Amino acid sequence: MNPHTLSMRLERVAAHVPANARLADIGSDHAYLPVALMRRGAIAHAVAGEVALTPFTAAQRTVNENNLASLITVRLANGLMAIEPEDRITAITLCGMGGETIRDILEQGKVRLGGEERLILQPNGGEQPLRQWLMDNDYRILDEELLRENRFDYEIIIAARSGRVMYSAQELYFGPLLMKVRSPAFLAKWQRVLSRKRKTLASLMGARHAVAQAKLQDTARQVRWINDLLA
Repeated sequence: MNPHTLSMRLERVAAHVPANARLADIGSDHAYLPVALMRRGAIAHAVAGEVALTPFTAAQRTVNENNLASLITVRLANGLMAIEPEDRITAITLCGMGGETIRDILEQGKVRLGGEERLILQPNGGEQPLRQWLMDNDYRILDEELLRENRFDYEIIIAARSGRVMYSAQELYFGPLLMKVRSPAFLAKWQRVLSRKRKTLASLMGARHAVAQAKLQDTARQVRWINDLLA
């Protein structure tokens, strides 16, 4: 992968970034996403934020090699602390991290959210707690997408603050829009998950201690939900 050829996952994330956005790509790694979008003339300005020195240096190198230092600012900062008010950010991408990590970055950096930004989130698992945070903080899920690449399932969640919104427990688990559309990729994912959950449930059936019992009940509930979804 490079700024000329993004992975399928990042290409789909790029497709959800609004035209002419002022983008903050948090956890930017090599800054491939903002550089690719800038090279295509798709965005107006970008901030590439990184918390670790090695990817920060890699991002700087990618930006400089593409002569984009005047349009993409690379910052060494923790999460949304990479965003400054003068950046006038209109879209934020957080990709390739666990959903709980993305949730924590959003929670810890709430002071940097003006409320007008479009959030384009690509969690590697942990989608349920991330959707819970979005609901609790008045973000409506505008679009969702699921794709499979290199034997992994990836979900993309697009959200914007809209006022109070309520999702059911099942909608938080499966994705409110994904479970309505029921794409082939979505159904195939949950067939695979169901197989794994059934094996987990069988291994827990003989357990006696309280922790295993709680896990058994939670897994059994998930199996029921998936069975109902696929019925």
